Amino acid sequence: MTVRPEDVKLPLGRSFLYGLQHVLTMYGGIITVPLIVGQAAGLEPSKLAVLIASTLFVGGAATVLQSWGVPFIGSQLPLVQGVSFTGVATMLATLDGGGGLPAVFGSIIVAGLVGLVAATFFAKIIHFFPPVVTGVVITTIGLTLMPVAAGWAMGGNAKADDYGSTANIGLAFITFVIVIALSKVGVEAISRLSILIAIFIGTIVAGVLGMTDFSGVGEGAAVAGPGIFAFGAPTFKISAIISMVIVVLVTMTEATAGILAVGTVVRTKVDSKRIADGLRADMLSTTVAPVLNSFPQTAFAQNVGLVAITGVKSRFVVSAAGIIMLVLGLLPVLGQVVAAIPAPVLGGAGIVLFGTVAAAGIQTLAKVDYEGKGNMNLVIVGSSLGFGMIPIAAPTLYASLPAWFTTVFSSGISSAAVMAVVLNLLFNHLRASTPERQSACATGSAWPAG
Repeated sequence: MTVRPEDVKLPLGRSFLYGLQHVLTMYGGIITVPLIVGQAAGLEPSKLAVLIASTLFVGGAATVLQSWGVPFIGSQLPLVQGVSFTGVATMLATLDGGGGLPAVFGSIIVAGLVGLVAATFFAKIIHFFPPVVTGVVITTIGLTLMPVAAGWAMGGNAKADDYGSTANIGLAFITFVIVIALSKVGVEAISRLSILIAIFIGTIVAGVLGMTDFSGVGEGAAVAGPGIFAFGAPTFKISAIISMVIVVLVTMTEATAGILAVGTVVRTKVDSKRIADGLRADMLSTTVAPVLNSFPQTAFAQNVGLVAITGVKSRFVVSAAGIIMLVLGLLPVLGQVVAAIPAPVLGGAGIVLFGTVAAAGIQTLAKVDYEGKGNMNLVIVGSSLGFGMIPIAAPTLYASLPAWFTTVFSSGISSAAVMAVVLNLLFNHLRASTPERQSACATGSAWPAG
């Protein structure tokens, strides 16, 4: 029997090394949401630490569930799970409304249950995600993450005095060069660990230059569990629940695209059953997360780039990453060490990782037929990519529009996904109104031969 690429098992030591590489890649992203929400809730440092540790613990458990899988739950793909950024604005609005963290957690529990019921329906729309759609979404994922890499390269904290300094950008560039150089090495083990090694070397360089701060390592309890409802029993506000349901539906759209994206990178079959299993894992994790003081869970897109650039497709490597996150959630001192890695180092590695995601999307788009009779695929791709780039180019464009609209379309990924699905449905499924001749947009964009 043929073994699926994602089912290949590597030696335990290598699995955890590759898994650590995944954790370092997404660590900055996974702790950002609890930092933002915790600070907005006015939490003191000790409580904020509980929120971050809980987020790591829940993300680790969700990652193991998604990648390892149990019957009907988990896509069994190399997908690292973490807190979704999509719900940040909604959670902040709930806090501003006086509901506090209990109201935030209550809305997530209800929305997660709604998503769990809706997972089977979402899985049935896979035929609306042909290469012309998935290629757009994967490309947009990579491009949308580029501002994240740039922010890290500049220092990570826009309010810091050295944000955007020559030193920060120089450190990011050094890390970038190290990743490229190690990727060129003929030794497979070194090439596949290029991100991890580059982050390690970059941190040493930062230490020599006086750009690291490990003074906070060792403060607080050595071992700390997440606790159950550490911030009080959940409360249920209708307005917060409705808003969070919309967030969860958007998250499910992005998760579906993420599952298809990693399936493309791994080159394995992804059908409606697998998507349903993956979405159930997402939604079950989201429902349970508030019990352990965390937020909505979804696949982290940046880790798709790591799978692509290293060629390590084993889901068990990602399960190892989940175990590492569980340990980080229980041992704050280890999390403090990881958190001390300078943001510019992560930025230098992120440029390669996120660019690789975009390149994988371009590879998919290269398979699309753009010249068939009555073919409007070029219009679909061009319009959807343009729509997806709007939140990056002009983040405040939708600021005056209704909240439900901004929740959906403030994300470049969901914007591109919605537009690509709608246009593909309009031009490639509802053929009655599609002209036999291409539009001027399609024909006029072709470069002349020679």
